[in-house]
Amino acid sequence: MKSRLPATPMETLSISGLLRAVVKTIHFTADIFKFWKYPSKKAAGDFEEMTLMDKMYWGYKSKNPIIHAEKHSPTETLLKTNRSSPPLPPGFEKTRAVTFGAVGDLIKVEGLENSKDTMYEDAADLIFDKDISYANLESQLTGQDIGAYTFSEKETPPLCCTEEEYDALKGHKGKHFTVMHTACNHTFDMGLEGLETTLEQLETDNILDLGTNRAPADRRKGRIIEKNGIRVGFVSATYGLNGKKVPEGKDYMVNVVKFFNKKEPETDLTLLKDQISFCKAQGCDIIIASLHWGYEYEFFPRQKQVKAAHELVGEGVDVIVSHHPHVVQPMEFYRPPGDAERTAVIAYSLGNLTSSYSAPHLVLSAILNLTIAKGTLNGRETTLVENAELIPVVQRDMMKAGLPVIRIERLDTFSAGVGKTEKEQEYISAVKRYADLILGQGE
Repeated sequence: MKSRLPATPMETLSISGLLRAVVKTIHFTADIFKFWKYPSKKAAGDFEEMTLMDKMYWGYKSKNPIIHAEKHSPTETLLKTNRSSPPLPPGFEKTRAVTFGAVGDLIKVEGLENSKDTMYEDAADLIFDKDISYANLESQLTGQDIGAYTFSEKETPPLCCTEEEYDALKGHKGKHFTVMHTACNHTFDMGLEGLETTLEQLETDNILDLGTNRAPADRRKGRIIEKNGIRVGFVSATYGLNGKKVPEGKDYMVNVVKFFNKKEPETDLTLLKDQISFCKAQGCDIIIASLHWGYEYEFFPRQKQVKAAHELVGEGVDVIVSHHPHVVQPMEFYRPPGDAERTAVIAYSLGNLTSSYSAPHLVLSAILNLTIAKGTLNGRETTLVENAELIPVVQRDMMKAGLPVIRIERLDTFSAGVGKTEKEQEYISAVKRYADLILGQGE
């Protein structure tokens, strides 16, 4: 299907002719011998730790996403067969509820500046009609000149956006996101100015930021929102900062948890556990973890990640909302051992709601809709997740009045609205196959 956007990051790669030939040879060999059919266990997940071979693996995945979990791992089977939200426990009497709509990465893409109040039109009810709406703001606001969006073997491209692009991303026809996660690997792409500009704008728009802090003491605190008499606590972190240097004395400004540290077999979750304790002490009814983590272009989480997610649930987290892999990953309903009442929801990746690329696996994302119910069970007050659903959506880029625009559409709307040429049908079928892999019955 023809698009004005490049298909994958490999089309924007800025490297020497010699290195390009080496990359092409390695990728061709991988296709022939299928040694990257499954996730590479030795590959680094953080750009700061990546070897040249890791970067070649990353490039390969960007155009040939990994559709299986780690070899000999139970993760794929578990997450393909555990897709139905369990019912509330017998005897639970609901007295109030809060609805929650979440999307993944919001990334700068050509056409955003022309898409204000039209981009979300087909999906606005899934996001902005909820009591709390959430997104990961991957592109920082800045007053600096924005450089070219290209990849190289030495550095990642700067992710940032103009005020006009941000205005299109932040909401729809007077409604805007309640919460934006601002801690990601691109948080310091534009230095301290970019982060400070972003936080100032979110404060002006009355949007709560997660994962970034204005004072040292805030780092170990959660954020709290109260809606409909339900106190919702948020804990948050990112896996890293792409090796970008944080200004001296400003480490507290971003919550970093080294989920991918190759030198450490276990992940140190102390920071998140401290935030969870804070939320409990403040009387939160429900705790949501907002995490920027996972391996890019892999459709299933790594076992180490699943283990960390389960540990956080054991500490008191009820919902995990995740982003960063740039593709959709499954949702798990996990009941911690010894807890007969509580079932946690773990959305391992919602994908990119907006993407700079047009390949089928990169335009597909998911919107998470939750209902959180407060009531009584066996004579005591409790709050539980009543239901959870992942709704597949697709980014569509098109021309309108001679200008490039972006539109987010439900998968069924997208399928019906696109033309019927053979190439267009092949493109739609490819998007549906990825959606079915994660959200349907699978293979």
